[in-house]
Amino acid sequence: MRATQADIRKRLIDRIQSGEWPLGSRIPDESDLAEEYGCARATMNRALQALATEGLVIRKRKGGTRVSLRPVRHARVAIPVIRDQVEALGETYTHRIVTQETRLPPETIRDTLQLHAQQDALFIETLHCADDRPFAFERRWVNLDAVPDIRNAPLETISANEWLVQTVPFSDGQVTFTAVALDTALAVLFDTAPRTASFTIYRTTQIDDRFITAMTLHYQPGYELRTAL
Repeated sequence: MRATQADIRKRLIDRIQSGEWPLGSRIPDESDLAEEYGCARATMNRALQALATEGLVIRKRKGGTRVSLRPVRHARVAIPVIRDQVEALGETYTHRIVTQETRLPPETIRDTLQLHAQQDALFIETLHCADDRPFAFERRWVNLDAVPDIRNAPLETISANEWLVQTVPFSDGQVTFTAVALDTALAVLFDTAPRTASFTIYRTTQIDDRFITAMTLHYQPGYELRTAL
């Protein structure tokens, strides 16, 4: 069985931490490492890029990849289960599905999830509540080829957020944090003025070469995210 991107990343880190590849040293070429680990070159490229993003290596075009002389320590962000966030506040969690349908996604989502032109995806809008008050509003697209079992998941009982975290492993992803001015509909939902800033997360997850989901999550105004280094 071919090594996965996550496996390769861990094994490369082990070689750096063991001193096999000292700080500042050049590591073998991508093509040589791909042959050594029996994986596609694209998979090795993503594993090395993940290390570069983490600050462990420096990649230069035509200059190869070197172990960083000054490794940067990054904060790691876990995918939160919104139920846990609400219950940590001492409040009661509930959720309500606003929209759930299988349909063709817009071009931006199709490109993000790497779907072909006529490929359907699952679209879900979920309102997450704390003590019956709106806490967060989620829009999510799911690649049904990557997660076919979600068709039969009891999403009225367990939110898509919680079901995916508990059920579907992932090897990689991208997260963007930003402030978004709420449109009129979301402002009414959160009982605030239009254009009020909302802490918003854009996130994609994937398992090896397949994208699982693309999600936008708007939190109630005033929400703060805290993480550890």
